[in-house]
Amino acid sequence: MTKKIILCRCEDVTLADVQHAVALGWSDLEEVKRYTGFGTGPCQGKECLRPVALAIAAATGRAPHGLRPFTSRPPLVPTELKYFVVVGVGSSGSPRAPEPHDDDQNDDHDDQEAAD
Repeated sequence: MTKKIILCRCEDVTLADVQHAVALGWSDLEEVKRYTGFGTGPCQGKECLRPVALAIAAATGRAPHGLRPFTSRPPLVPTELKYFVVVGVGSSGSPRAPEPHDDDQNDDHDDQEAAD
């Protein structure tokens, strides 16, 4: 029975996937990232960069410190922090988000106070 060695849990990239990518000629982190998809999941490579770099180094015979890191890219549109706020715990025990409100009305109210 062959064991599956997972290097990137977010994108389910295995050691065999990385070795296959190197065998096809992809020999740096950016190329292997584009071929396998590692580093594109929720952790953005924070969990898998090191093991994948070590696997590439072993497969190519190069030193791991000689591999340049892949290009990090921020989200297309930043998410405002207010969407991550939790006010408290609801009656069911689950986190409760703040009540929605119209930011424009609050801005108008602030403008009205400033005018007074």
